[in-house]
Amino acid sequence: MASFKGAIVVNTERCKGCGVCAANCPVGVISLAKEVNGKGYNYAYMAEPDKCIGCASCGMVCPDGVITVYKVKL
Repeated sequence: MASFKGAIVVNTERCKGCGVCAANCPVGVISLAKEVNGKGYNYAYMAEPDKCIGCASCGMVCPDGVITVYKVKL
């Protein structure tokens, strides 16, 4: 079975910090930052980037569509 290495890019200024992406990440890559964006929300970020498998679950469940997922086949 092929393995994948993934990465996400979050538009931090549009993220509302709802946490749906973090709850749906099967490997626990995403967390909410302690810092806030310009609107005062704690935005999502990759807390454990080496664990990302590029499954795109976070991007699919994001209600605001602020997550872009990239993956590379290893």
